[in-house]
Amino acid sequence: MAGIDGASNANAEQAEEIKNLANEAFKANKFSQAVDLYSQAINLNGHKAVYWANRAFAHIKLEEYGSAVQDATRAIELDPKYSKGYYRRGAAYLAMGKFKEALKDFQQVKRICPNDLDATRKLKECEKAYQKIRFEEAIAVKDSQRHSVVDSIDYHSIEVEPQYNGARIEGEVVTLEFIKKMFDDFKNQKCLHRRYAYQIILQARELLRAMPSLVDISISDGHHFTVCGDVHGQFYDLLNIFELNGLPSEENPYLFNGDFVDRGSFSVEVILTLFAFKCMIPSAMHLARGNHESKNMNKIYGFEGEVKSKLGEAFVELFAEVFCCLPLAHVINDKVFVVHGGLFSVDGVKLSDIRSIDRFCEPPEEGLMCEILWSDPQPQPGRGPSKRGVGLSFGEDVTKRFLQENNLDLVVRSHEMKDEGYEVEHDGKLITVFSAPNYCDQMGNKGALIRFKAPEMKPDIVTFSAVPHPNVMPMAYASNFLRLFS
Repeated sequence: MAGIDGASNANAEQAEEIKNLANEAFKANKFSQAVDLYSQAINLNGHKAVYWANRAFAHIKLEEYGSAVQDATRAIELDPKYSKGYYRRGAAYLAMGKFKEALKDFQQVKRICPNDLDATRKLKECEKAYQKIRFEEAIAVKDSQRHSVVDSIDYHSIEVEPQYNGARIEGEVVTLEFIKKMFDDFKNQKCLHRRYAYQIILQARELLRAMPSLVDISISDGHHFTVCGDVHGQFYDLLNIFELNGLPSEENPYLFNGDFVDRGSFSVEVILTLFAFKCMIPSAMHLARGNHESKNMNKIYGFEGEVKSKLGEAFVELFAEVFCCLPLAHVINDKVFVVHGGLFSVDGVKLSDIRSIDRFCEPPEEGLMCEILWSDPQPQPGRGPSKRGVGLSFGEDVTKRFLQENNLDLVVRSHEMKDEGYEVEHDGKLITVFSAPNYCDQMGNKGALIRFKAPEMKPDIVTFSAVPHPNVMPMAYASNFLRLFS
């Protein structure tokens, strides 16, 4: 016998039991498991709006905002007066930077729940954020008319106060002695003097802007090379990587594969460390752009606020400009293709096409550069819509064709948190590596790095756990409105 919602009574009861299990998994921060369980409940009884809204919330926790929007929309279709449907969709739109769409949903929450003080507060925050964005867009200078912020910076003329007792760069050369002193200062939560911060960032900019969009790296036989994934402002875990695997040097080179900043609240320390090593030994520190090396992401997820707090507002535009200089992809020994996000919406993309990308801009919303930064692998063949709402998902057949057409052996990418810090997919032809353990202080995942030794270039994966850090929560510098929904 069918219940009033269209499911049999037995299915409805079983679905409710599974939903309760999903809720427990969610509370334990096991969000992927929660998605799977909510999906089982939906398959048994797809007519309950709460199941769809709950799965949307789990997708948000996994940063799968496109999937969250789809699920929340389905919840609204099932029950147009269900406030949580609009609430979840609005939160997903906020996380994607779609403020206008988010505002409409929170206005609808307020109409449905006019006396809900929490809804009122969040609507006001969203309105303030949307008004700020519109104002900034109105006064923004067109790219064609924009002058480099570098033209107005002369770090040599900046006075270092006598009472400053932090790390100092003597002359023009960044040394290991300076970096180690900077580490000690950062561990004691001291800020680097802005004179030296400017020097590091400007020197890194000159090195990065001279590089091609796709960088070829050669490792001599008997030597090794390390690839790390997302660090996301987790400075103390970055230091642990160097403890475990050694400091960057000519004999111990690294590639950090994007998403250095945002979410973690020590992003300034992370980026200054990576840039300092780039300045000291350029060939020992390779850096690739991630989707979080962009103005929109930095405005939402904390880096902009952290930069203003620790260095000053003048540095915000400088970092944005330098991030546009970061290369997009690397090829190691003509065998391993390394990129932050993934592959492309069309077949036939050659390495020469990537080399020719004009990367000196904010990431576009479509095209090769967008897909490099945002795409994800999927288990099924072919291509599908992105669970993030940007880029696409691509299958094993897409990976194998790309490798074959470009005479490559392996794709290494980052961009996704993995419970073990890594995941091998697509018949061993694609590896995801993620280097931010216990991501956002709540995911409980391990971090990982990959070591390659020439000439074999077989991946040797090393995993590690999170280390303690000072009592500063993730997203401490993020926009107020986003913290309300996280």
